Amino acid sequence: MAGRHSRTRRNLSPAGIAATAAVGVALAVGGTVGAVHLTSGTADSAPVAIDLTPTTAASTLAPSTPATTPSLSASPSASPSPTSSPSATRSPQAASRAKARTAAPKPSATRTTPKSTVVDSGSCGASFYSDGQLTANGENFNPDALTAAHKTLPFDTKVRVTNPENGKSVTVRINDRGPFIDGRCLDLSRAAFASIASLDVGALTVRYEVLG
Repeated sequence: MAGRHSRTRRNLSPAGIAATAAVGVALAVGGTVGAVHLTSGTADSAPVAIDLTPTTAASTLAPSTPATTPSLSASPSASPSPTSSPSATRSPQAASRAKARTAAPKPSATRTTPKSTVVDSGSCGASFYSDGQLTANGENFNPDALTAAHKTLPFDTKVRVTNPENGKSVTVRINDRGPFIDGRCLDLSRAAFASIASLDVGALTVRYEVLG
């Protein structure tokens, strides 16, 4: 009994109670300080996270800015300048090609035959010939060509010969000399004579006009 009383008294002594209270207070204060320290540490790290957030956002937005710039320029909805846009320069061509093309009117070719000037005229007898090899100017005689022989007119002179009985006329080119019969001044080729009279006539009086 004495032993139990002594232990009971030791546990209930004021010093023991004070020591126990001091330990409890120390533990309580230490826990509170630790909690306060942890809380303040968490509070201090929170602004750091907040400060890092705009930096990260800025770093992510920085590379995206040049990426969005070409997409806007390449976007078909954007209004490109008319000088750099290929579609703007080709659209008038496409519109013009869609129109029906009409052929350009060809200029009408109007041939104006210069009027021949009569430098000499008269009447004389005319005959025809159909045989011969060479003319006086060196050509091969062609009875089917509209040519004639004259004694003095220059070669290649044009002469209009008219039959006064029927009004028919033919223009011949002088390429030979003749005829050498009195009263005749022209010797026509067979084709030239046949265009104004019948070959059966042989010879007739004609009206001639030397053309300049």
